[in-house]
Parts: sequence; C-alpha cells; structure tokens
Amino acid sequence: MSDHQRRVILAKLGLDGHDRGIKVVARILRDAGMEVIYLGLRQTTASIVAAAEEEDADAIGLSMHNAGHLTLGPKMAEAITAAGLDIPLIIGGIVPDEDVEELMNAGIAAVLGPGAAAEEVVATVQDAISARDKA
Repeated sequence: MSDHQRRVILAKLGLDGHDRGIKVVARILRDAGMEVIYLGLRQTTASIVAAAEEEDADAIGLSMHNAGHLTLGPKMAEAITAAGLDIPLIIGGIVPDEDVEELMNAGIAAVLGPGAAAEEVVATVQDAISARDKA
C-alpha cells in the first residue's frame, strides 16, 4: 500500500441536486485523513474524468438520489475505462438492493446505501483502493 495521502474525487453527476449526503461523506473521508476534492453539483462524465486525471485520484465517489444510478453509473464507469484510468468508482445514495449486482457487473467497485456508518464509508473506500493497488 502506498503511503501517500489518498485522494478521492466526489461529485454529483447529472441534474441530481441533493447534496447533503455527499457533503457528509466528504467530511467523513477528510476526518479519516483522505484528501477530498468535491466537484459539486451538475457534473458530467467528462468533467469528473478530467478532474480525476488532473488530481491523480485514487477513487471516485458519486452520490445518486434521482433513480439515475443504472444509467449514469455505468456511463461513468465506461468513461473512466475509456480514458485509460484505473480508478475505482463508488456509488452512494438511494440504490435499491436489487440494482447493486447490475451496478457491480457494470464496473462499479462498491455501492453504499443511505445511513451507512462512517466506519463503513471509510472501509469501503479504502478497500476499493486496496483492491485496485493489488491488481
């Protein structure tokens, strides 16, 4: 495992305007010693990929609360792969349990639901980065 401070891009993809949860996640990850770059609302796959490249990100986290996870999640995973990046994508928010497997099959590294404990959030991000580092 690298000893550099882990850098995580957090963003809201598309028109979803609910940002309270992602701001809480940003604070949780910062408190755990990670560097967080929060891109804010209304991001595109291109803007997120560009930021991930520029910031040399270790992970990308998207917050989804508008039922767009089955469309936008795979599109984001495809954009990461198309850019030649090896960065785990984690989705958090309102994701029905029955959709998790489809997201994982589409290249999403992990899915966190509402009410995930701080320890679970941190462990999920760390585990996704570690799995990438071991590959």
